[in-house]
Amino acid sequence: MREIIFDTETTGFDPASGDRLVEIGCIELINRVPSGRTFHAYYNPQRDMPAAAFNVHGLSSDFLRDKPLFADGAQALLDFIEDSPLVAHNARFDFGFLNHELKLCGHADVSMDRMIDTVAIARTLHPGAKHSLDALCTRYGIDRSHRVKHGALLDAELLAQLYIELTGGRQIGLGLAQEEAKEIVRAELTETTVVRPVRPARVFTASAAELERHAAFVATLKEPLWLQEA
Repeated sequence: MREIIFDTETTGFDPASGDRLVEIGCIELINRVPSGRTFHAYYNPQRDMPAAAFNVHGLSSDFLRDKPLFADGAQALLDFIEDSPLVAHNARFDFGFLNHELKLCGHADVSMDRMIDTVAIARTLHPGAKHSLDALCTRYGIDRSHRVKHGALLDAELLAQLYIELTGGRQIGLGLAQEEAKEIVRAELTETTVVRPVRPARVFTASAAELERHAAFVATLKEPLWLQEA
C-alpha cells in the first residue's frame, strides 16, 4: 500500500485572491513505513511575500526569485505522487493550493477522493483536544525540537510519524508485512499439498476399569517403598 504524506507553504490563505504555493514536500510511505523516497521543491510565486507569511515559514521574495515556476516542475511532482492517496494536515487547504496551481498550468485537478485529512482523524480520536500539528506531536511524543519555522518537507516528515501513530502505531507496517508474507505462502500452496486428517483430542482421565486394574496391581507389590518408615 503506497501513500504520500505532503505539506505546502504559501503566500497566504486564499488562492482565489492571488495567493500562491511556494514550497511542497512529500514523503512516500509503503505499508505505513517511510520508504526513504521524498520530493521537495521551492517555486517562484511571481509576487511579493507578505510579512505574515514570511514570519511563518521564513521564505523571502529574494530567496524564491531564482526558483522555478510551479508550471516548470508540475510534471515531476505528478510523476512522484502518481495515483496514490494523499495525506495532509488540514488537507483541504493543501489540496486547494495544489489544484489551483495545477489548473493555472493546464493540468487536471487531483481528485478529492484521494484526500486523507489527519485533522479529521485526530478530531475523531481526540474530540475536544487541540489538533494542531504541534499539539498532536506533543501528545504522541514526536520530537519537533528542530522545528523553528514551518517547512514543507520538515512538516511532512513530522506528519508521517503522526499519521503512523494515528492509524495504529509503529507496529502497523510490521503487521502488514506479515500479512503479505502469509499471502505469498498461500499462493505457493498447490492442489498436491498433503492434507492430513485431524485427529480428535485424546482423553487422559483414567476410566473406572483402569483404576481397578491399577489397584489390583499395587496389591501384589511386596513391601513397596512408600509404605516403609523413613
